[in-house]
Amino acid sequence: MLTRKSKLFLTKIFSFFSVVRGYNIWVIALAQYLSAIYILAPEERAMNILLDWKMFLIVLSSSLTIASGYIINNFYDAKKDLINRPKKAMIDRLVSQSTKLKVYFAINFLVVTLVSFISWKAVLFFSSYIFLIWYYSHKLKKQIIIGNLTAAVLAVLPFFGILMYYRNFYQVIFAHATFLFLIIFIRELIKDLENIEGDLANEYKTIPVLFGEYTSKVIISIITTLTIIPVYFLTDIYDVGYMDIYFYTSLIFLVFFLLKLWKSKEKTDYLKLHFLLKFIIVSGVFCIILIDPLVLIHGKKLISSY
Repeated sequence: MLTRKSKLFLTKIFSFFSVVRGYNIWVIALAQYLSAIYILAPEERAMNILLDWKMFLIVLSSSLTIASGYIINNFYDAKKDLINRPKKAMIDRLVSQSTKLKVYFAINFLVVTLVSFISWKAVLFFSSYIFLIWYYSHKLKKQIIIGNLTAAVLAVLPFFGILMYYRNFYQVIFAHATFLFLIIFIRELIKDLENIEGDLANEYKTIPVLFGEYTSKVIISIITTLTIIPVYFLTDIYDVGYMDIYFYTSLIFLVFFLLKLWKSKEKTDYLKLHFLLKFIIVSGVFCIILIDPLVLIHGKKLISSY
């Protein structure tokens, strides 16, 4: 049987897992590897990428940086989360704020140490990434639009770390990144509608707080419509193999999303919309395997020949 100390230790481990959202991090790590194999370095053998120690350090450092970002974000949002997510907040509070800060600094020190084995550019990139996450959590998150845009950029940045490593700057990558950025941006705006009570209580300057839910829905609808542009490029201009099925299906889901958005009034309604967007993002990760690497190699050669 477990002793009292063992139970307390396991409880704190579970609490920390909740704080760093470990269930999200493995998806990002998987997405980085699949992106490298099918999009960023399709000319490389998959096994070479999987056994590349520098690639492993980049993915590991990205995961650790994201985990530390969740910790510092949780630290600053403690009061807000008590209103918006009371059950999760109570679990997160099982670990003291001082412990969270100690782990936060320890993780960031470890990240900088790990990437120093790669190059000084990697150190600069991850140091900037760590600083930007802190500045977002401390200042930018409370700013209208800027906070949402920064959150979306931070979510996409780990993939640019791999992009810089392989140095494959061709257009189809930016079309993928634009689609992902827009979906994440929409999700951040939905979270503002979902968390309006906590934002009001803690003086967060979000669109629903300052201008109301109607204006927020108009903006979300416009941005959702803009996703047609990267989808057009990814399905009609670039050949991404069978992944075009994913993009067409995503558009159908987004039409359904808009219909539900204008009928939504309660927090539970916005939670459902949030999960729908998360489903689109996560399913996109697994659908990367539908891309034919040979098609991207051909596309890359065409671009580099100009």
